[in-house]
Amino acid sequence: MDIGVVELSRLQFAATALFHFLFVPLTLGLSVIVAIMETVYVMTDRPIWRQMTKFWGMLFGINFALGVATGVTMEFQFGMNWAYYSHYVGDIFGAPLAIEGLMAFFLEATFVGLWFFGWDRLTRRQHLVVGWLVAIGSNFSALWILIANGWMQFPVGAQFNPITMRMELVSFFDVVFNPVAQAKFVHTVSAGYVTASAFVLGVSAWYLLKGRHIDLARRSIAVASAFGLASALSVVVLGDESGYDAGANQKMKMAAIEAMWHTEPAPAPFTVIGWPNQETRETKWALHIPYVMGLIGTRSLTEEITGIYELEQQAEARVRNGISAYDLLMQIQDQRATGVDPALLERFRAVDADLGHAMLLKAYVDDPRQATEEQIKAAAADTIPTVWPIFWAFRIMVGVGMVLIAGMAYFFWRASFKRMSFPRWSLQAALVMLPLPWIAAEMGWIVAEYGRQPWTVAGVLPTAMSVSHLSVAEVALTLAGFCVIYTALFVVEMGLMVKYIRKGPHEDIEVTRDWMTRHRNLLSSGLTEVQK
Repeated sequence: MDIGVVELSRLQFAATALFHFLFVPLTLGLSVIVAIMETVYVMTDRPIWRQMTKFWGMLFGINFALGVATGVTMEFQFGMNWAYYSHYVGDIFGAPLAIEGLMAFFLEATFVGLWFFGWDRLTRRQHLVVGWLVAIGSNFSALWILIANGWMQFPVGAQFNPITMRMELVSFFDVVFNPVAQAKFVHTVSAGYVTASAFVLGVSAWYLLKGRHIDLARRSIAVASAFGLASALSVVVLGDESGYDAGANQKMKMAAIEAMWHTEPAPAPFTVIGWPNQETRETKWALHIPYVMGLIGTRSLTEEITGIYELEQQAEARVRNGISAYDLLMQIQDQRATGVDPALLERFRAVDADLGHAMLLKAYVDDPRQATEEQIKAAAADTIPTVWPIFWAFRIMVGVGMVLIAGMAYFFWRASFKRMSFPRWSLQAALVMLPLPWIAAEMGWIVAEYGRQPWTVAGVLPTAMSVSHLSVAEVALTLAGFCVIYTALFVVEMGLMVKYIRKGPHEDIEVTRDWMTRHRNLLSSGLTEVQK
């Protein structure tokens, strides 16, 4: 198989996924923040909260539209660039995507329209319900996408059928409640909430620096800082859960995150910084914090985290065992026309868990049974991802997360206890902080997806086998097309966002005047009653 097609297909999907994920976190978070603001408006009847809801809702709508446009194309790529993957695991992977489209996306898209055009057609409470349904739909979309992705990271609830040569679903419950998928969902959604909070905080800070829309900006900072602080703290807690799941179910990824070349005595230390060298298999200039990685990965002081070298040895044993599985599979295929011997199927079931490791040999030899010792060792070495991108992406993500927690805590303190007074330097810092959640989110996806290599489905299907039968020129052409179109969409997105932020919220003067009149009348009647 032409490795150029594999690399280009991976690059294309990575580029489109990372670009799409520029919009997803903001959509997840803004949908909830807007619903919170509208809830306050319905409870208080204050026009300023209606104004805030409409303004941030407009920015949500722009981002939502671009997120949909960039997300739909990703699903088409499974048929375009990853045809064998779609054939091999479509029974399992397709189910969450279908549910996401039928239930979550339709719910979200339908009620987005009602939300924007229903202000004068629905009662306040009806419109509020619509707003919360938009937020729920957004989060449900993330849930089913991450269930599908979580299955790729840790495939459960499925079994390989040697007759049809495909993976088949055996437990939908196990797929839905996959621990890796659930941990990824709550961690990703919380990161989206932080992203939206930083966005609202940054834009509001810009208004205060310009001396515009002061009332709206201060209240928006109060909401964003409280919501963002709670979300940032939950990201840490839920990230710890993801680390524990990786330690239990994705041992090679955990070892790569830490650049742990050899198994160390428990509890393992956390490497704050260092320089991983994959050729010599050592980390130079490493600075360690004792016990921390052991607690994250195992939640104990006595369990070890297996090192890369030892995991490679285990992979070599699985490759050898997988060759036996492949041999039995070929015998089963030979008997398909006349009927498969049940004893042969039973023997295959005893070793089929390692069949995917034998498939790694397809990169070196057409028939894994003909593999040499050198090829077996090379296939085992392929199970080690490139360490330095994962190592650094994880540390950038964690470092940015700590900065965001500190920033959110500061603004929450100023909003809650300093009467919403913010020094000029802090408002400038909020603008600098605005892009940080996106950086952390993209780094997180690099850790999650790059750390899964060389597998499309961990331990089941190698990436090199998953691609469609395309030429390098065909994939390169579509990659260039995506880059051009997505760049144009990004320019449109940024142009619209900047335009409406500069324009600012629409002030409903008549609504505000009516509210102030009613409010004065209530105060006057209350004062009269007290005087009586």
